Amino acid sequence: MNKAQREFIRSVIDDASDMTIATIRDDGFPQATTVSFVNDGMTLFFGTSADSQKARNIDKNNKVSLTIDCDYDEWDAIRSLSMGGLATRVTDEEEFQKVGDLLLKKFPQAANYEPDNAFELAFYRIDPTVVSLIDYSQEFGHTEEVSI
Repeated sequence: MNKAQREFIRSVIDDASDMTIATIRDDGFPQATTVSFVNDGMTLFFGTSADSQKARNIDKNNKVSLTIDCDYDEWDAIRSLSMGGLATRVTDEEEFQKVGDLLLKKFPQAANYEPDNAFELAFYRIDPTVVSLIDYSQEFGHTEEVSI
């Protein structure tokens, strides 16, 4: 990955608030869900109910795909990412606190939704392995694939 590609990835991640994450259900079908996310560099984090379908899916198969899209008014302004990676539940207390701090910094309203029982909340870390950069400002349909 070159410097321009890395900067493009970071700019899309930094400009967006939500991602759509696809996990694999027990019946083999993918399940796509939109979630808010935070990041530390290119490592992504999201929170969910510990007993949610996506949490159960990841706990059984941690391969995920996701998209992150920036807002656009015209098609030639489309900038987005499509990623494949591995998701793992955050169990380390220090990392859990760091994710919580990142979440409150990016989404201050999250404090209004803090569960009564911390065990009800699960944070997941996504480490991307492959990323497709989509940048229609270069040309309609322009995509570059990079490995992490």
